Amino acid sequence: MTASEEWAAKNISNETKEKLARSLSWETAELLPFMPYLLQDFWELGSDPEVMVQLVKKHIAVSQNTRILDVACGKGPVSVRLAQKLGVRVKGIDLMPEFIEYARSQARELAVEDLCEFVLDDINEALKTERDYDCLVFGAVGTEVLGGPAEALRKLKSAVKPGGYILIEEGYIPTDGKRESIRFNRDAYFPLEHWLTLFKETGLELVETASGHSEENLDKTTGVAAITNRANELTREHPDKKELFEAYVKTQQDEYNDIDDSLVCVTWMLKSSG
Repeated sequence: MTASEEWAAKNISNETKEKLARSLSWETAELLPFMPYLLQDFWELGSDPEVMVQLVKKHIAVSQNTRILDVACGKGPVSVRLAQKLGVRVKGIDLMPEFIEYARSQARELAVEDLCEFVLDDINEALKTERDYDCLVFGAVGTEVLGGPAEALRKLKSAVKPGGYILIEEGYIPTDGKRESIRFNRDAYFPLEHWLTLFKETGLELVETASGHSEENLDKTTGVAAITNRANELTREHPDKKELFEAYVKTQQDEYNDIDDSLVCVTWMLKSSG
């Protein structure tokens, strides 16, 4: 069964679709059918695989038995890179069938299909049963999709073994006064102190904070240009949805500007205390 057939067989709730849309900086799930086309120029959807690889390599004594869970894996760049460079076993979960198919094809192309498993599923449902991983990756997804920061940390921690690690790529506001300058989804961001308190309350130790940008990611100028080009192509095909596509381009411009002007974007390496 293909990922698209798996999607058709699932009874995906409207609430889940709206959460998925929101996590991808969309105002409405009406855009979901157009997501693969709009994002076809991006493989790395936000996360920097090299940063993830280096943090895992530095803090975990990896072996062929090391198990990593990549939650909301997108097109699978982090999963594939971890398997390719470290020889670990990775399971990636995402709700977009086109992303899962692409991830599987990349694993085959890079000869790591025996180490990678990509599954179509709602991550909220998957995290009810996924357990005992050495490490979990939650890269540039946004905690809203899991119910907000506190609930997200609780759910992510439940999937790793005691002493296991969680990698989270996230943005925080350097001061609460910066919140008003955020253009898109400002209520989803919090000061660093809020996160540090949540880590402690959840039983997570902050091991390292890393930052960096992958050279394979499209920068602000090329990224917005690529999205605008795809949106214009879709508008010509679906003129009745012109305002929908224009609104999406605007949210992407706002998000790029927020990252540049108002947010500190980092990858946290957390360790579960049990």
